[in-house]
Amino acid sequence: MKITVLLYDNMTALDAIGPYEILSRLPSAELTFAAEKEGIVRTDTGFLGLQATAATSDIDSTDILLVPGGPGDRQVRENPELLNWVARMHETTQWTTSVCTGSLILAAAGVLDGLEATTHWTSLDTLGSLGARPTLKRVVEQGKVITAAGVSAGIDMALRLTQIIAGDDYAQTLQLGIEYDPQPPFDAGSPEKAPQHLVQLLRDTMLDAR
Repeated sequence: MKITVLLYDNMTALDAIGPYEILSRLPSAELTFAAEKEGIVRTDTGFLGLQATAATSDIDSTDILLVPGGPGDRQVRENPELLNWVARMHETTQWTTSVCTGSLILAAAGVLDGLEATTHWTSLDTLGSLGARPTLKRVVEQGKVITAAGVSAGIDMALRLTQIIAGDDYAQTLQLGIEYDPQPPFDAGSPEKAPQHLVQLLRDTMLDAR
């Protein structure tokens, strides 16, 4: 099973690496990190580089496409060649997936027209403006398209996809193997639960950054 993870400058590392830890362990997985050019891609903190081992121009089909998010999504959405590549890959996939604002890239490529989809909660309005039907759900399935909300939701999405492909026992074994049993010190992981002054602070900070 060919799995392609799109990399681009200023993306969020966990959007790609979280699902990678799951999807790379699917039976017969052949996983490729691809970017517009081979080489090191710098993530949004600037501290971490991820190695793209293939150029997108060298990949003409894939079974699973994973599009991560991050502040760099805007540059991808303004890149016709990458958007055309995403659209072409979607035509070949069994599953097209995104994490966080990766769904904005899918939407800009025309993949989410009229479909329910999710993204980081601060970007729901943008997602709607690009033709999708935004929702705050953590993971959204629409046919072969699966979108995940912000960052950590990519692990949930990858486990759900593994469940579909390889069954409950296999997915649960992978969950156990990575000890994915979240027990955070705060119940502040969504805009409905977090203190509202922090919600507004983060919203303003992220909107200013974009």
